[in-house]
Amino acid sequence: MPTTLRTIPAQHRADVERLWDYHNMHHEIRPVDVGIGLGSHDLGVAKIATELYRRGMYPTLVFTGANAPTTIKIFPRGEAVHYREYATAHGVPSGAILIDTRAENTGQNIEYARALLAEHQVQARSVILMSRPYQQRRAYATCKKLWPGVDIICASDPLSLDDYAIGIGDPKKVIDMLVGDTQRIDKYAELGFAIPQQMPDDVRAAYRRLVDAGYTSRLV
Repeated sequence: MPTTLRTIPAQHRADVERLWDYHNMHHEIRPVDVGIGLGSHDLGVAKIATELYRRGMYPTLVFTGANAPTTIKIFPRGEAVHYREYATAHGVPSGAILIDTRAENTGQNIEYARALLAEHQVQARSVILMSRPYQQRRAYATCKKLWPGVDIICASDPLSLDDYAIGIGDPKKVIDMLVGDTQRIDKYAELGFAIPQQMPDDVRAAYRRLVDAGYTSRLV
């Protein structure tokens, strides 16, 4: 694939970088009770979850995720199952991992992970939520809505925008996903799925320019 197809278009780079930075919560990582890896197409979730476990950031790790049209070919046995396989292959004891194989969206990720922890009598006063880089803010807002008493830290595989786009292999898809998640910050709060989040004017302007440029396939 030509390099030009794998990089962020120069005319949109500033706007894409603004959204990329907005969705990163920039939380400081510290020890918590539980790590929760949210299922998706991105194996980077399992990578950062494994790394943080090995650094002693939590004693219990939950992977939650069934399948979606975008993940069935990548993870045919289910997102959480493949994440667990990666983690155990890289040094996380199987006894430290709980998995939920039913969740099909972020709200269900949170609800089912919380129920699974309660079932296993694991007290979770603080959690690290691990997700795709551009999902951090939405995951945070969703968790705050559904699990308001828990202390939340968000984390992702620490890739740059360009490295992430190269890994996905399709920069348009990455931009479409960033635009879609930006829309969902307002939309999901309006629908009661998440708490409201502030969105600076320059982020809104960047979002609108990218919508006008045609990055709309992930809008709801």
